[in-house]
Amino acid sequence: MTERPANAHQAQLLRLLRDGGPNSRARLGDQADLSRSKLAVEVDRLLETGLVAADGLAASRGGRRSHNVRLNPRLRFLGVDIGATSVDVAVTNAELDVLGHLNHPMDVREGPVAVFEQVLSMAGKLKAAGLAEEFDGAGIGVPGPVRFPEGVPVSPPIMPGWDGFPVREVLSQELGCPVMVDNDVNLMAMGEQHAGVARSVSDFLFVKIGTGIGCGVVVGGEVHRGVTGSAGDIGHIQAVPDGRPCACGNRGCLEAHFSGAALARDALEAVERGRSAELASRLETNGTLTGADVAAAAAAGDATALGLIREGGTRTGQVLAGLVSFFNPGLVVIGGEVTGLGHTLLAAIRTQVYRQSPPLATGNLPIVLGELGPTAGVIGAVRLITDHVFQPA
Repeated sequence: MTERPANAHQAQLLRLLRDGGPNSRARLGDQADLSRSKLAVEVDRLLETGLVAADGLAASRGGRRSHNVRLNPRLRFLGVDIGATSVDVAVTNAELDVLGHLNHPMDVREGPVAVFEQVLSMAGKLKAAGLAEEFDGAGIGVPGPVRFPEGVPVSPPIMPGWDGFPVREVLSQELGCPVMVDNDVNLMAMGEQHAGVARSVSDFLFVKIGTGIGCGVVVGGEVHRGVTGSAGDIGHIQAVPDGRPCACGNRGCLEAHFSGAALARDALEAVERGRSAELASRLETNGTLTGADVAAAAAAGDATALGLIREGGTRTGQVLAGLVSFFNPGLVVIGGEVTGLGHTLLAAIRTQVYRQSPPLATGNLPIVLGELGPTAGVIGAVRLITDHVFQPA
């Protein structure tokens, strides 16, 4: 298992190398605001612990050439993104480059034991492929609220059997390394912040539209989790007064009217009413309809599918407009499976937010699709665990 940095200076140097890649000692000293002698002491200690490695000579800045250092290329981290209907597992190096990535369909309602058997089997396959001998840390995302300090899911609406399950403790024992657990949407926000569309933004909202709807809230570069870990649970904000019943027990929640599950149900209803030949033929072929079928039908120009997406985008935009007026973010990122609905969805959300929110809040507000797709969650998970491992012991 990796040694932890001994002090805040070492932790800062490790994070600079993680986020910026290999660098010269001279440039690191500038970025960390450390004197040459202090920097030399800290870097030499990090070389001794094996957390960093020498990486040749740097380009000349005049005078004696500085030596490059980088994070130890043998460090390996595991990122796990558990969604409602599938599991993503990836191995990265310490600079968060994805070296191997597996996806497997899995219903989260099968419970933690079945899901973690699948996760450990996938991690084993990545090891067997020669990508890692052991892991120096693992980050795990789950699709529900998490009591963050303990790494425990709390009454997650779509995860029966998970309430209070000690995810962090159990996986730490199984994997033999430190583990951190968070809500999957927070991790997707961290992924986009590290390597995606939110790289240069410190205050933004990441909205995941998948089986359910959630929002990662990033303030001053840090994820805001709230007192009990349930910040950003926007799927249960009321979008339609006295609307449809929701899994949470209330009526009219955004999630009950627009999410992967709601979209599939609306598509089925449209077929039953004879409103879409395109969706009817997909139902006949596949025996079922999903959000992906609605996306494909819309791409083929089906008016009913396009209408469903626009209506969902408008409802999402209504809720987001309130958040934008309240929080005044620098960026709104839309991600999750339903991003297959692409620009039709984005246009409807933008129209509603720009119409409803005050001009001061939306004057320079980009609302964009995420860049990382299915790797956002696993990259965010590894960012979370490296934040933990790269802090003083």
